[in-house]
Amino acid sequence: MLEAHQDITITNLDSLSVGSNSANLKDIRNDRRYRFVKGDITNPKIASKLVKDVDFVTNLAAETHVDRSISNPRPFVKSNTIGIFTLLEAIRKSNPSAKMVQVSTDEVFGSIVNGSFGENAPLKPSSPYASSKAAADMFALAYHKTYGLDVRITRCTNNFGPYQHPEKLIPKTIIRARLGLPIPVYGKGEQIRDWIYVLDHCMALSHVMEKGKAGEVYNIAAGNEISNIKVVESILQLLGKSTDLIRFVEDRPGHDMRYSLISSKIRLELGWRPEHSFAEAIEHTVDWYSKNEYWWKRQASKKMLHPTPWKLHWQP
Repeated sequence: MLEAHQDITITNLDSLSVGSNSANLKDIRNDRRYRFVKGDITNPKIASKLVKDVDFVTNLAAETHVDRSISNPRPFVKSNTIGIFTLLEAIRKSNPSAKMVQVSTDEVFGSIVNGSFGENAPLKPSSPYASSKAAADMFALAYHKTYGLDVRITRCTNNFGPYQHPEKLIPKTIIRARLGLPIPVYGKGEQIRDWIYVLDHCMALSHVMEKGKAGEVYNIAAGNEISNIKVVESILQLLGKSTDLIRFVEDRPGHDMRYSLISSKIRLELGWRPEHSFAEAIEHTVDWYSKNEYWWKRQASKKMLHPTPWKLHWQP
């Protein structure tokens, strides 16, 4: 956004909890158009103060790891559901003309065997994480209908790319492989996800901010439906590692087999389309983690890289 718009100012509110890393934004720390505020989106005083003079609120703050939500759902309800409620209340009371983009997930729809979900499909979340996001979506739509707030919702497929936390499948696989550790794969690895490169998702959010309509939901998908085992195998191939590193482990409870979205709405109405192929983006991602060990080394603890993190105890 800073590269695309010279006259923009951005305030970044973050509690610096699990998943965040201040090193991600070190290159813009001295940019006068950027301000960082350490704080929680569930704090009404902070939220009200920060939304008072803005044009847009984009809510990307979230607890996102399904495995941790199985072990301890409470932080997910707090960040994902109470968080959006707090932001909506702050906008309603302090700046009702502000526009908001609520960044949701394809997981709110649940699993689908055949076909793909459109924006109006019923929500059937399987995990505590997905349930907390579905509840957030309902609050957002309710505040649009009841109070007239300009809220737009995006539901995106699985992201990947540089700077992703080591607990996620792709960075975990890269890091464990580089360390010569076995690569855990849930069940038989047949779960299918539609993978999108993070910069394509960012561009989609920009389109929704600039061209989206109040009260609308926009699915974001790149059309890269690939099984988890194929993703792992492609990473090992890029690293020159043997598939003998793969270890099939116990599947997590309630694991959805397939996610799939129809994204024709954002493509036709807003003119967005992904620019990166999976093959190109996964190669760049593997290369980035290989060259930036300093970035992930401190975060990649044994607990974060655990084969079955949903069995561990996670603090609130």
